[in-house]
Formats: sequence, structure tokens, C-alpha cells
Amino acid sequence: MWFAAGAGAGIWAMVRGRRAAEAFTADGLRDRLSGLGAGARVFRDEVAAGRVEKETELRERLGLLPHGRPELEAGGRHRREEAGT
Repeated sequence: MWFAAGAGAGIWAMVRGRRAAEAFTADGLRDRLSGLGAGARVFRDEVAAGRVEKETELRERLGLLPHGRPELEAGGRHRREEAGT
């Protein structure tokens, strides 16, 4: 039984050592950097989507149209113009 446990531990250590050595090769580092770049792109996209969602929510709450354009009333005047005069 101890022989099997020792053999299993040796195999596990050999696999872990091979993975660690492979991680520091040129291909391993390239893979890690490409993974980091992919993660950064996903994070950037998630932040942008959240920003758009919150901006839309605020615009709806404040009664603004997208891109900050003021709404036109029946007389053709902007609400902002009337509020200022």
C-alpha cells in the first residue's frame, strides 16, 4: 500500500513540475499573456455594458433622451430654452 501511495505522489509531483516548467517557456508565457489579454477585454466589455446600463437608467429617471438631446414640445421649442427664459 505504501508503494502505491509513493508512486502516486511521485507521479503527481512529476506532473506538477512539468506544468510549472512549461509555464515558464516562451510558449507558456505567450499563452499566459494571451489569457491575460482576453480577461482584460472581457472586463473592459463588462464595465462598458454596466456604464451604458446605468447611464440609460439615469437618463430615464431624469427624463432625458439618449445623447442629451432635449425633447421638443408641441410648439417646436426646446424645454431647456423655455426653462431659461
